[in-house]
Amino acid sequence: MAKHGAARDDARAHGPVKGSATRPPAAKKPEELDRLIHERLRLGIVSALAVNDQLSFNDLKKLMKTTDGNLSVHARKLEDAEYISCTKSFEGRVPRTEYRLTAGGRRALERYLDHMEALIHATRVR
Repeated sequence: MAKHGAARDDARAHGPVKGSATRPPAAKKPEELDRLIHERLRLGIVSALAVNDQLSFNDLKKLMKTTDGNLSVHARKLEDAEYISCTKSFEGRVPRTEYRLTAGGRRALERYLDHMEALIHATRVR
């Protein structure tokens, strides 16, 4: 007895099965949306840093109207992707965390904005 996916497996290995529908060759695939930046809070962080040289953790928390934990998690993801940099210091005995947008983060934001503009344009033209 044949496996359920045998015809599909055969088509992948040897081309389409006789009598099966074929798809036309795909056009050049559009650039994928940067899912890391697309999330609302991360987009807010990157955008705020794009128009400010640097922002403190507390400044970002107030701007984004979010909690310490939520901001920490999203900032860490951006930091791991090297979209933002984080500098920790002390003012007296009070810890201070400062964030900056990196050159790679600025390029990623530009690509994201270009992608969104293209989507808007394509939607309005029709």
